[in-house]
Amino acid sequence: MQEFTGKTVVVTGAAGNLGRATARAFARRGARLALIDLNPDALQSARNALPEGCDSAVFAADLLDPAAVADTIAAVKKRFGAIHVLANIAGGFAMGPALHETTDEQWNSLMDLNLRTVFNCCRAAIPEIPDRAGGRIVNISARAAVRGAGHMAPYCASKAAVITLTESLSEELKDRGITVNCILPGTLDTPENRSAMPDAEHDAWVPLDALADVILFLASDAARCVTGAAVPVYGRS
Repeated sequence: MQEFTGKTVVVTGAAGNLGRATARAFARRGARLALIDLNPDALQSARNALPEGCDSAVFAADLLDPAAVADTIAAVKKRFGAIHVLANIAGGFAMGPALHETTDEQWNSLMDLNLRTVFNCCRAAIPEIPDRAGGRIVNISARAAVRGAGHMAPYCASKAAVITLTESLSEELKDRGITVNCILPGTLDTPENRSAMPDAEHDAWVPLDALADVILFLASDAARCVTGAAVPVYGRS
């Protein structure tokens, strides 16, 4: 199926593991792709891995810089026209000390990576998503958002805030026919996680392609009546 033919999909964090898997999945279904990340070389590598014939472009930008994000979205609009799907994949994870030993830098780093990037991108992109044309925003939260864990307070809090931001946006945009949802992944099967947890049951983790399938569902017409949802994707992890 080519259900995204004629649709422009913006993927942030496109050079990362999940960003690459998401971009490939959209490309296979006919989407035009705007790939955004910080590292130009890594972005070009991600673009080169897309299926042949995919209409795509790369945009290197610091998603923590509001002006850079605004300029990037303007460049996407100039290249492709209207934006139809915004997939906010950019984010990060880090364990930390106990909360009372957490520094401002450690707190701000995860709040910036996981929340401010979503805020900056939504703020810039929403005006470019046409009304009642199947507009979709998909954010990435985490299972850790719904139950705090020790030595993970900044991460848990930042991902919990993504759920609340998603809910607020869904209320603001529902009359424009734009849906806003987020996904709560369990442990993802990535090379980094396998290296960090070599003795874990890797088969129980969530494959990147499986998570990308859920992102595509939420971006599709099949999910046109789903908005404000926080969808758990835990596998057996």
